[in-house]
Amino acid sequence: MSFIADKQTLDDLSLLGKYNAGSIFSLFNQVHTRGAEKLLDIMFRHPLTEAEKINSRSEAFRYFGEHAAIFPFDEQQLNSMEAYLEEGGSGNAPLVYWQVGRKKLMELLVKEDTYSLLVEGMNTCINVLKCCAGLLKQLEKEGRDTNSPWEKWAAAARSIIEDKRLTAYDTAERSVFQTAGLHYLLTHVFQSRLKHLLELTYEIDVYITVSGIARERDFTYALALPKGKNILVAEGVRHPRVEKAVPNSIAFNGDSNILFLTGANMAGKSTLMKATGIMLYLAHMGFPVAADDLQFSVLDGIYSSVNVPDDLNRGYSHFYAEVLRVKKVAEEVDSEKHLFVIFDELFKGTNVKDAYDATLAVTAAFTAFRECFFIISTHIFEVGEELKAEGDSIQFVFLPTVMEGTVPRYTYTLQKGITEDRQGMIIIENEGILDML
Repeated sequence: MSFIADKQTLDDLSLLGKYNAGSIFSLFNQVHTRGAEKLLDIMFRHPLTEAEKINSRSEAFRYFGEHAAIFPFDEQQLNSMEAYLEEGGSGNAPLVYWQVGRKKLMELLVKEDTYSLLVEGMNTCINVLKCCAGLLKQLEKEGRDTNSPWEKWAAAARSIIEDKRLTAYDTAERSVFQTAGLHYLLTHVFQSRLKHLLELTYEIDVYITVSGIARERDFTYALALPKGKNILVAEGVRHPRVEKAVPNSIAFNGDSNILFLTGANMAGKSTLMKATGIMLYLAHMGFPVAADDLQFSVLDGIYSSVNVPDDLNRGYSHFYAEVLRVKKVAEEVDSEKHLFVIFDELFKGTNVKDAYDATLAVTAAFTAFRECFFIISTHIFEVGEELKAEGDSIQFVFLPTVMEGTVPRYTYTLQKGITEDRQGMIIIENEGILDML
């Protein structure tokens, strides 16, 4: 089963986007190779849903975080090697020998460059293998080639480098016949093994790069628990894109599955909700997270409703788009999935009375779905007073505003309870809008 995160959620949390400088993908996309970038994209698009696999990947990242390494390969050489293998020979050996011989003849007759390009690609491949040989010696000396994330890479490299068929071509000068033989060996006999070695090399690139970013930013690694545990405990949660972010701690379990969040505009509600969603998404990828500690039961997916747009083509108002979003989430929750749900200011597209009634009814209904966890924020703090009758399943927290004269200051630190802070008019007055009018 695939981890669920639809386009709305991915956009709300700014998770994907190579060309979006503010995306979480861009934060980690500092890899050295094109192949590693492709692998990183795959990891972002396909979070894991098994605790064992999540923890295994986290341990690999943790290893490279504790054993700092420099990626030892040249990006251009790896790209050239990949292109050479993709364009390389196929078919039987006599056909390959004939094709190489023909390329050499055309070079001599009409100065065609296909033979020289073939030799160049072949030499690049050999140089990469020599780099692998040097790295293998270093890993063996340090004892890292076994029982570590290097183990699969080392085994793949060793299976090629130690093959005696390669030693016959270990010479600076090669005849056309030798060139054809080596070309056949690399692009036919060893082709699948070489491609596998490249894939593992790209994986190492991701491990080294991501763990380095985690070390620089003081990210940590989560512990994934089986789905049946039904808990989520996070300490020191912060948004990975916000410098000097104020950390907060949250916790959910089957008996307390809703966080009801109040606070004024600019108090940090949306940032906290996005930070939590991003943290859980990265945790299911096995990636480092912006938190001091995280233990979580594996979920089936994440749904968010932060920036729900209207749809003029379909004639949907902002409010109706919100209603459809809540309906979609309700259907998923009712299908017995384990989900993490973020609702930022439910029903803000309608009047206060309808928003009050709808927020109260929907939040109360969600208390019954104990396998799912919810963060629901609102400006309508009066709803909270009514929801207290639902018992301990709802946690009431707020982000406070401290008034210094007529200027609001935000602590961004969660407190228990419900706040009645409303500074909208104060901000409008401070900006001098009324004086202008």
